[in-house]
Amino acid sequence: MTPHDLISSRDLSFQLFEVLDAVSLTRRPRYAEHSRETFEAAIATAQAIALDLFAPHNREADETEPQFVDGRVQMVAAVAPALRAFCEAGFLSATDDEANGGMQLPVLVAQACWSLFRSANIATTSYVGLTAANGNVIRRFGSEAQKRRYLGGLRAGRFFGTMALTEPQAGSSLSDLCTRATPLADGHYAIRGQKIFISGGDHELAETIVHLVLARLPDAPAGVRGLSLFIVPKHRVDDQGCVGEPNDVALAGLIHKCGWRGTTSTMLSFGENNQCVGELIGSPNEGLACMFHMMNEARIGVGMGAIMLGYRGYLASLAYARERVQGRHPGAKDPTAPQLPLIEHADVRRMLLAQKAYVEGAYSLAMTAARLVDEQKTGETEQARSEAALLLDLLTPVVKSWPSQWCLEANSLAIQVLGGYGYTREYPVEQYWRDNRLNMIHEGTHGIQAMDLLGRKVLMKQGAALDLFGKHVQTTLDQAADLPELRVYALELGAAWADVRATVETLRASLVSDPRTSLANAHLFLDAFGHLVIAWSWLRQAVVAERALKAGASEADRSFYRGKLQASRWFFRWELPRVTSQLALLRSADDTVLTTSADWF
Repeated sequence: MTPHDLISSRDLSFQLFEVLDAVSLTRRPRYAEHSRETFEAAIATAQAIALDLFAPHNREADETEPQFVDGRVQMVAAVAPALRAFCEAGFLSATDDEANGGMQLPVLVAQACWSLFRSANIATTSYVGLTAANGNVIRRFGSEAQKRRYLGGLRAGRFFGTMALTEPQAGSSLSDLCTRATPLADGHYAIRGQKIFISGGDHELAETIVHLVLARLPDAPAGVRGLSLFIVPKHRVDDQGCVGEPNDVALAGLIHKCGWRGTTSTMLSFGENNQCVGELIGSPNEGLACMFHMMNEARIGVGMGAIMLGYRGYLASLAYARERVQGRHPGAKDPTAPQLPLIEHADVRRMLLAQKAYVEGAYSLAMTAARLVDEQKTGETEQARSEAALLLDLLTPVVKSWPSQWCLEANSLAIQVLGGYGYTREYPVEQYWRDNRLNMIHEGTHGIQAMDLLGRKVLMKQGAALDLFGKHVQTTLDQAADLPELRVYALELGAAWADVRATVETLRASLVSDPRTSLANAHLFLDAFGHLVIAWSWLRQAVVAERALKAGASEADRSFYRGKLQASRWFFRWELPRVTSQLALLRSADDTVLTTSADWF
């Protein structure tokens, strides 16, 4: 592998075809025209476009941010042809029906393709990521007229899309949104309000931009129950999908960020001249339910973005550690002896092994989430589909937040491996860290995800989601227990799982009766449960690797599988033990935070 690799291609193949059995999906009617060969062809095309058109301008877009010039956005020229190639290759509609011009790929394979683009250039990929999620909302909740008007342009890349939630006075508090939607005589709505931190909110990359805007009707109740969702294009679009006059959506300014600089982050003004018109999508006052469909998809994308930034930093630091010679082993007394590659030093190996454990464990989890989306859509029975949806609902906060924290830590370790050089702009690892720091903030902060997980997801349907996950954990424990080399890990994961269940039972009543106190330390549960989920992810990989070694793998594959087993060992020895102390502290209901007065700071 080289510093320019987007991912370990062997790991991608391992996850797809050995851990998650992507080929089995071709036995389902929707994917019957596909095969391993067509899946690999799609991935090869994605890799070629990502390497040739996305990766080369990643640094340029970071150093030359989009600018607001004469009322328009200017950005580096390489962004547009990269996105055009992406759309022309069909990746914007990778999972759509062939009848609608799509590739009809499983979500699992599409996510594998998209992971390569995220690794190559997270900022440029954001434009199409938001567009795909926007189109999925319209496809699911839009009227037939709205689908005809917008979906063709969104699928083809003629239109790009956003989601416009946040307002200057509200931040993450959606209850306090105040953008207004006033009914008009023709059935449309006059939209008026301000939105902020809208990624991809303005640019010249498409004919128009289709905003999905949360706003309030005149008689709407207070809080989130009074939010409705509206389609508000930058330019008006007729029934044939043709773009017309401007729709009074103005760029009020660009926000300049620490990282992820190639994506425009915008302040938008809707209806300054009382000429902004929107269309209601879905039912009145049910906008948040519609928007969460987009947000949940976006959260899996955020997790995968965090993973790929961590992965890219890991590969860069690994290549550097193999090539850079420096120092000698402790105890070596001869100063004239040849210096050693950095990778020969124990502390450097520790940092590389930690990165490998974080990024490859999280990658396997994110791909599992994609596989669950396929099961939700195409499972062979209603029970299989409903169980996949339930499990996905439970795991989404982990898929979003755990990589956002720990793959960021992987980026920090990559900088450390390079030492002083890592802190310079001569090497890319500092940019990966800056780009990744956003992921703990957008699409629901770390704290919000923690409260959602502990306060809602583990309790929903009388704990059915947690029970279901327990069955999956038990299956893996049973498989590992049949392999002598993995029995100790099965015991350790089983003990950690029992600790999680005991903690939930201890907190169950107080989560309902006193959520403010019970959720004050919710971040502990997110971290502990996330570590347990990643340990499960690693044990699943270890089972596959151990079985492959016993079956007589080739020498090249034996090194790969041994690397998987060693990373699994590291995670169980060094990371899983965190769970015990975190859960004990959570059960203690420590009130240090709540009893701290604001004026003590």
